Amino acid sequence: METKGVKAIIFDLDNTLIDTSGAGVVALQKVGELLKSSLSLDDASIETICNRFKQKLYNEVFNPAMGKNIDQVRSLHWEESIQETVGSCPNESLGSDCYKLWKLTRLQLLTMSPEVQALLKDLRTKYKLLLLTNGETQTQREKVEVSNCEEFFDEVVVGGEQVEQKPSVSIFRLCLEMLGVEAHDCIIVGDSLDTDIQGGLKAHLKATVWIKRAEANESNVIKPHYTVANVLELPQVLAHLN
Repeated sequence: METKGVKAIIFDLDNTLIDTSGAGVVALQKVGELLKSSLSLDDASIETICNRFKQKLYNEVFNPAMGKNIDQVRSLHWEESIQETVGSCPNESLGSDCYKLWKLTRLQLLTMSPEVQALLKDLRTKYKLLLLTNGETQTQREKVEVSNCEEFFDEVVVGGEQVEQKPSVSIFRLCLEMLGVEAHDCIIVGDSLDTDIQGGLKAHLKATVWIKRAEANESNVIKPHYTVANVLELPQVLAHLN
């Protein structure tokens, strides 16, 4: 294990190691086909339903104390999106059918590329690696499972299982404790300025590495130490840091 410079790396999951956004696009297309065949809707109506679902997903605040699990909540998102667009949901199970198709399609596509797997294997010979992902426990654990992430990491931390999620300092302190390193020994790699980069800055990590997706906008407030287009560029950053 190398001790010079960086000793540990915290990785985000969604849109950092796996293409969650791309999988979501394909999943919505599949649901659109189901809606078209089930309700004979035009393309504009289908697009409206899918956009409503995306908005509900984005604004989702999941509370298990409300008596519904995440699958029931998201089935309801689809049902409501259909009702709000066409005035009713004629098929009682359609919302659930849409959700199941969306979820299954998305999960099938959430794989790590051979290049990313090779990168992680190589990095793990030199650094301690931890996967830190925000989100509801069941959803994120399913992603970890289907992408076979765990075998590449020393530790996996899901925000939904903790008191606070990124960018809270507490979850970063937990990660550092699990890794057995100090903040100045560790960097974070992620695609979100608001959670990954801001959290790393607040926790005073050695460096923050922002994966800037094509559609992402830079911030005048949150300034990452390094910006890359793809996680595969990380070795160049590490060479500079070490």
